[in-house]
Amino acid sequence: MKHPETQDHTSAPAAFSGGFAGWMEQRLPIFSAFRKEYVDFPMPRNLNWLWNFGAILVVVLLLMLATGTFLAMNYTPTSAEAFFSTEAIDRQLSGGWLLRGMHVTGASLFLAALYIHLFRGLYYGSYKAPRELLWLSGLVLLVMVMGTAFAGYVLPWGQMSYWGADVMTKAVGAIPVVGSALEHVLTGGDHLGDVFLHRVFVLHFIMAFLVVGVVGLHVACVHITKSGNPLGREPKGPQDTLPFHPYYTSKDLIGLIVFAMVFSALLFFWPGLLTEPANYAPADPLHTPADIEPEWYFLPFYGLLQSVPSKFGGLLAAASAILVLFALPWLDQSPVRSARFRPACRLGLAGLVMAFILLAAVGKHHATGEWMLIGRLAGLYYFGFFLVLLPLVSRREKAQLQAASPTTSEGDA
Repeated sequence: MKHPETQDHTSAPAAFSGGFAGWMEQRLPIFSAFRKEYVDFPMPRNLNWLWNFGAILVVVLLLMLATGTFLAMNYTPTSAEAFFSTEAIDRQLSGGWLLRGMHVTGASLFLAALYIHLFRGLYYGSYKAPRELLWLSGLVLLVMVMGTAFAGYVLPWGQMSYWGADVMTKAVGAIPVVGSALEHVLTGGDHLGDVFLHRVFVLHFIMAFLVVGVVGLHVACVHITKSGNPLGREPKGPQDTLPFHPYYTSKDLIGLIVFAMVFSALLFFWPGLLTEPANYAPADPLHTPADIEPEWYFLPFYGLLQSVPSKFGGLLAAASAILVLFALPWLDQSPVRSARFRPACRLGLAGLVMAFILLAAVGKHHATGEWMLIGRLAGLYYFGFFLVLLPLVSRREKAQLQAASPTTSEGDA
């Protein structure tokens, strides 16, 4: 007869009782952990299509890592060879045009999916307790992805790459006291050259893999606090949830198929929508392009940068547009999570989206004439929504809810 302690430590779950799976389960229970977190994991049964973008982002991230690794093997990070090595990838490397096209298209669609994912969090109150760390880790990912994307934009060393980097380094140099030192650290000298390009290449490559680590932290936060839902109400029991597989794996698969169709259409039929013609000319420090503008996903922040008279003020406004999101869990104290039940907040969010689009248009038109006025008004509304509208609305909603039902718990609506 076996000793009781021996029986407890050698028994494996019924699902993994034999073979390699059973042997591994006794020593490292990865199969049961995977089943618990990605098969039987309870999900709210009312999630809509906006929840598909989490899975889409993970798949595109893996695609970006795979294609980027192959591109890095054929790229030369020097000011003399960077542009021509990029052209060689497109024109001489077997399948190189496809790899680079997938990487460029993936970058744009990754940021687009990330903005939609962020908006979903804003609309459904995903930043509210107990999901503050989930929100903050997502914002850290946003900052890291934007930094990685900007570094990737510089690497081809075309005209727009060079002058976009010049605008950014000059803006950093305008920071009082430490600006010149920071600019020197970034550029590695008095001008943009080999040292700067090498540092950008290393930063781009390392940051891409660091993003994977933070994604793991973000997913862990989801599994600890559980997923939110469109109603903003926590599930009361098993009747309000569904297992992740097969219900949401099949739903995510459909979303991925639709996304792949959009991805393929842009890659094979409309590649010019996501590229800048001026960037197909090698960088020329002696010839400034008539219109310097970043990729479309940076245009709203570029619009803010241009709408403020001073370089440092513009940089501060553009950075604050992201930083203010970190304070959102404490700016919005309303007990109501979802904007479905917050008419004033819903209207304010519509205005926020419009302000974001207008700031992108301002960045596209370089904030001159009436565009300067539009940029300043849109910027004021953007910050006013977070710093004024949300705190006032949340106080009113909190008072109304307490007056209507003092026993109503937070997040019930």
